[in-house]
Amino acid sequence: MTHPTPEALVREFFAVVRSGTAPHRAGDFMAPRVRAHQVQAEAPTTVERTPEQYAEHVEEMLAAYGPFRLTVDEVIAAGDKVYVRWTQEGNHVGEVDGHAPTGRPLVQVASCVYRVEDGLIVEYWMQIDRAGLTAQLAAG
Repeated sequence: MTHPTPEALVREFFAVVRSGTAPHRAGDFMAPRVRAHQVQAEAPTTVERTPEQYAEHVEEMLAAYGPFRLTVDEVIAAGDKVYVRWTQEGNHVGEVDGHAPTGRPLVQVASCVYRVEDGLIVEYWMQIDRAGLTAQLAAG
């Protein structure tokens, strides 16, 4: 079976699933169990996610930020790994980190390295500008 390149797979994953367009299609791009490394200076952690759990995560983002705009700012691919840096812009329409909705615009900058095996995402390392998001929420 021929698989798309890791870069092509991750680009389509962003366009279809991570963008909020069709989160329910996460299983088309992700292995049944994916190791998700949350790279945070204050509390790094690794969890396993199913495609269904990832779809729920995107649905939670839609509830918090409304139909957000996702701009892929950079993609670098090498072997089985694909680095993506993006900007997500939405409005504060649902609770975020304990902050009640304000309706104000929120911008989130993040990056991630995805590892692809046999045509599916099997692992990723995520970094989010938590300080920038916290500053926007506190400015309210």
